[in-house]
Amino acid sequence: MKFDSKDSWVILSSIEQSIKNKIESAGVPLRKWRITIYRGILTGFNDAFIISSKTRDEILRNCTDDEERKRTDEIIRPILRGRDIQRYNYEWAELYIIATLPSRHYDIEDFPSIKNYLLSFGMERLEQTGNTHTINKEIIKSRKKTNNKWFETQDSISYWDDFDKPKIIYPETTVGRSQFYYDNSKFMLDKTCFFISGEKLKFIEGMLTSKIIEWYLERMCRLLGKRTIQYSKQWIEDTPIVFPNEKQEKDVAEIVDEISETIKNNSAESQQKTNLLIKKLNAKIGEIYDLNEQELNFIGAR
Repeated sequence: MKFDSKDSWVILSSIEQSIKNKIESAGVPLRKWRITIYRGILTGFNDAFIISSKTRDEILRNCTDDEERKRTDEIIRPILRGRDIQRYNYEWAELYIIATLPSRHYDIEDFPSIKNYLLSFGMERLEQTGNTHTINKEIIKSRKKTNNKWFETQDSISYWDDFDKPKIIYPETTVGRSQFYYDNSKFMLDKTCFFISGEKLKFIEGMLTSKIIEWYLERMCRLLGKRTIQYSKQWIEDTPIVFPNEKQEKDVAEIVDEISETIKNNSAESQQKTNLLIKKLNAKIGEIYDLNEQELNFIGAR
């Protein structure tokens, strides 16, 4: 048994210590890679800014001409929430965000249909002053005080263009297991999600979804109850991932692609194939970290 005050590991068995040491000695913390981790968008008022497909269609129908409709369509973007993200996949709830991001410096007068829609919620609720109003004996709380305009989201989002790049997306909290997915469909994300932008993303996805790194993160990340884990930005940045050679990157990326395609088939046969591919992925990553049979069996990677 070992007591270690440097991190969240308090008591470790000898085999746990061995596995942990191998992962940490072989890996390079993600913060040292050419990657960046960003949070999803905080609107401050989701009821107004996150809309259904039906509401999106209504806003577009209310545009006065094709030019306004085109401009409006460009800033109403599909969005995923934490609950929509799965391991190697996602389930879109057909929701959109009115992406009036402060860093984009939009003029709301260029979007009269959006302006009218937002104002239907009341300026008092939309303004970013932190003020409290009483209207018809009802107490209305505005969004928290910022320097942003009433029609803008609460976060500035200077990294807005990274949403359009390939990225690994994941919910901040999960139940039972980690959920990481490689997205190249330009989804935006709400505040319950994070995303990783940068290099070797398919390889990183394979690492983060492997039983080896899942086991490591379960012991490093904050637990919220018995099965709920909080994947904070700090712990993901600190995760020691082996920087791959060309063959390792290719092998892992190919397995990840095959798993993703198999899962999308959604059949009894595909489930069996997925399980075999996941075992193949775990074996490959166990080899990269030089874990022996006893260690792989201990963490359930066989």
